[in-house]
Amino acid sequence: MKLPAIFRLTGLVLALATALPLSFAGTTAARAASEIKIIVNNQAITSVDIARRVAFLRLQRTGGNLGQKAREQLTEEALKMQEAARMRVLASDSEVNAAFERFSASNNLSVSQMSKVLNQAGVTPKHFKNFIRVQMSWPRVVGAIGGGMSTQDLVSKMLERGNDKASTTEYMLQQVIFVVPASKRSRSVLNARKREADQLRGRINGCDATASTITGLRDVSLRQLGRIMQPQLPPDWKPLIEKASAGSTTSTRITERGVEFIIICSAKTVTDDKAAELVFRAENEDAGESEEAKKYLSELRNRAVIANK
Repeated sequence: MKLPAIFRLTGLVLALATALPLSFAGTTAARAASEIKIIVNNQAITSVDIARRVAFLRLQRTGGNLGQKAREQLTEEALKMQEAARMRVLASDSEVNAAFERFSASNNLSVSQMSKVLNQAGVTPKHFKNFIRVQMSWPRVVGAIGGGMSTQDLVSKMLERGNDKASTTEYMLQQVIFVVPASKRSRSVLNARKREADQLRGRINGCDATASTITGLRDVSLRQLGRIMQPQLPPDWKPLIEKASAGSTTSTRITERGVEFIIICSAKTVTDDKAAELVFRAENEDAGESEEAKKYLSELRNRAVIANK
């Protein structure tokens, strides 16, 4: 699952929100009476929604007119969510909650601690989860409208731009998980498990003997991730994997499952149509969205009834 817009915030929310005074929870967003400011196809966006998005933009250190940017973002997100609902591809509550848990874990916080941070910052967990739902649902809409494009079509588009057929890195990966049950998830337990994981990393030399190396270790599991192309790497692991060399491991990460690291069994450059497809899609995703998706959103906006107050 790809959640780039969420995980680019990893560490930022914690760093900025904890720097805010505790009294920030009593912001205008929390105190002000809610007034309808925008209507998007009969869906109301209130002054409180806008204030919470402004607080969210501040956490991202966004410059410019935050009020106007908040209005633009919320209007677009309303259109995206309405279309996702129409196409029946909305992310479920369980998917959103799981993503929220992963984000919390990536900041070394429990769900309740992250909720407190978001409340303190004037964003609130509900507003952030609505943001997550959009980030998860809109790519499904984009995938549905662009699903008819074949791999060969994508390669042809790349060649039309004057590029040679793309190459990318193909990884063979294993994942080691030092499991920490939710009932035992304390700072001291996580730190102890992290020390165990770091000790094991020092004994790893390639993937052939991993299974025998972890034999006898308490609550440690091994997952064979198989072949994964570089554009397919999960955003939260991607920089760690790219930095590691074949035969070595990534640094450890505390996640919702416990403490994890990944072993890079091999890494090689591949050049084929599949690589071209993945690179082409990744380039569009890194740019924000494909031109087709931007055009589709523009069409949704032109057809919509939007009233600003």
